[in-house]
Amino acid sequence: MRILLIGGTGTISMAITKLLAQQGHEVLLLNRGGRNSELPETVRTIQCDISDEKEAAEKLKGMSFDCVGEFIGFVPSQVERDFRLFRGKTKQYIYISSASAYQKPLADCVITESTPLSNPHWQYSRDKIACEEYLMKQYRENGFPVTIIRPSHTYDERSVPLGVHGDKGSWQVVKRIMEGKPVIIHGDGTSLWTITHNSDFAKAYAGLVGNIHAVGQAFHITSDESVTWNQIYSIIADELGVELNACHVSSELLNAIGPYDFEGTLIGDKANTVIFDNSKIKRAVPGFTVAIRADQGIRSTIRYILAHKECQTEDEEFDIWCDKVANAVKNIKI
Repeated sequence: MRILLIGGTGTISMAITKLLAQQGHEVLLLNRGGRNSELPETVRTIQCDISDEKEAAEKLKGMSFDCVGEFIGFVPSQVERDFRLFRGKTKQYIYISSASAYQKPLADCVITESTPLSNPHWQYSRDKIACEEYLMKQYRENGFPVTIIRPSHTYDERSVPLGVHGDKGSWQVVKRIMEGKPVIIHGDGTSLWTITHNSDFAKAYAGLVGNIHAVGQAFHITSDESVTWNQIYSIIADELGVELNACHVSSELLNAIGPYDFEGTLIGDKANTVIFDNSKIKRAVPGFTVAIRADQGIRSTIRYILAHKECQTEDEEFDIWCDKVANAVKNIKI
């Protein structure tokens, strides 16, 4: 099949790009060229900023596809642009939405694709919902062949899955654990969470490409495994060979303290216990199963980051903030 991926080199999409190429598909990427040096030799690139619709239309002139995958569409205007660019030019359009769009607070911790979409805490999630609504409207009224996928917390070898971190990624938290400093964990750390390695996510995504059961449908793709946040942080510490110095702070307090905005990422997402029912994706992609267990993936990621200096981005501002929060919690008199 001839497949165009918009983006194609991010945390989720790089694994998909590599797998589709490995499966023998003709894979083209439309992007600005950030990580293209890491791509398989068979993958062709169209260097273009898709936000320039006129340039994108010119670069894509005369081309048609079996599938177009959109990974960088965050607001309705971007999927409206895609509809104009790809209407009548693709047999399938796969949109990456977000599992954070599911109802918060949850009425039932077990999430299916029919769980209502509503998140008053996070604009990112509300924008994803609006994108879904627009695309499904185009499917109903114009036959636009959309498939919607809602990932939850999907990670790769470059970033450890965490609940609380600064703007520069996960390294500063890993460093704090290594140094025995207090590490902020939201809530009491006992809520359940689901993390999915990008290589597992890619297998299910690839199974939906060209799938007759996928058009007009929404799927989430996650692991079946749920772990607590305490377990996640303890696995990191164990792999580093140190004791975890945990400092538990409520999500509401972390958000109120500032300057970091945790309303969306915690209150509207990670602070909620979530368990995903993956029956629908398994029916559509027979044989799909997650191969990488949470502890295996976390340990592998830690080893990769320790071996690659480019993944070790310092975040002094966040480090100072963590010290202040931990000291304040320690001095609270109950």
